[in-house]
Amino acid sequence: MSRHDDQPEARAGVDESPGPARGRPVTVTVIEYDGSRFNEQTCTRPGDLRALILRPTVTWINADGVHDIGMVQAIGDAVGIHPLTLEDIANTRQRPKIEDYRDYLYVAVRMLAPDGDGEFRSEQVSLVLGRGYVVSFQEQPGDAFEHIRERLRAGAGRLRSEGADYLFYALLDAIVDGYFSVIEVFGERIEAVEEEVVAEPDRETLQAIYALKRSLVALRRSVWPLRDVVAELERGDSPLIREPTLFYLRDVYDHTIEVAETVETYRDTMSGILDVYLSSQSSRMNEIIKVLTIIATIFIPLTFIAGVYGMNFAYMPEIRHPWGYPAALASMAVVAAMMLLYFRKKGWI
Repeated sequence: MSRHDDQPEARAGVDESPGPARGRPVTVTVIEYDGSRFNEQTCTRPGDLRALILRPTVTWINADGVHDIGMVQAIGDAVGIHPLTLEDIANTRQRPKIEDYRDYLYVAVRMLAPDGDGEFRSEQVSLVLGRGYVVSFQEQPGDAFEHIRERLRAGAGRLRSEGADYLFYALLDAIVDGYFSVIEVFGERIEAVEEEVVAEPDRETLQAIYALKRSLVALRRSVWPLRDVVAELERGDSPLIREPTLFYLRDVYDHTIEVAETVETYRDTMSGILDVYLSSQSSRMNEIIKVLTIIATIFIPLTFIAGVYGMNFAYMPEIRHPWGYPAALASMAVVAAMMLLYFRKKGWI
């Protein structure tokens, strides 16, 4: 018996912690289209989805929210999604992956978008590709798919004349394109930190460097598994993806490689910036120590002279001379000046 057989299948492995989407109803929209027809509606009865995907049109089912386990289960039952896939859909902490269930392909990826202050937000998007249909599950509304809906409504381009596999490619491509917006923000932040490190770095600069390094690590965890997912798709092992669509998936693969290489470049850059910061702080500390050492070195002979003439002996040379005190001060000034000239000649100051 597997570990899934002794507990409710739809709830197995689901994160039950409260989140911003909980308490909000799940919205399910359905788009049906072909070369001459287009219909968009909100689905209130998931049981009707079975009849929709059996039609000769391409059907796109999009669910905004996966916190309602009952709704996810109902959609899965209507479409014919395996309980293990439903578990992965509901558990939004999945590593990007692809699974082939013969009747459908399941892909879990991370959708990224800039979130102000140089950060980015990440949510899991689950895509299910079947014969004549695509089902997409998102954690919350607001996504990168709106321009695809607009293209379908307008009938522009080849999207309306292609099959479900092309729609699947278009959704995946939109997700990957969102990564470029994120790495562009990272590029701007890295340039700003570089300028700050060169100009006048402080403790806040170090905190910014470490924050960037942590964000790049999180970004890398999303990008590299995605590269493997797209690589497996573009190999063309699944009969659900036609050969003409494979050319477009190869383009998506090239984009993921570009994003992955950019992330690695940024990580190396941040390591270099951290080294520069530490070197600049070390150099600054050396300058401070050098100044203090020069000051201490100058005052050593002056302290010696002051100590000699401060001894309380009755028969000290020139102790009663009227110019003794000014002569001692003058000798101190001459010694200090000579030492300063020597230090300058050596290039120490």
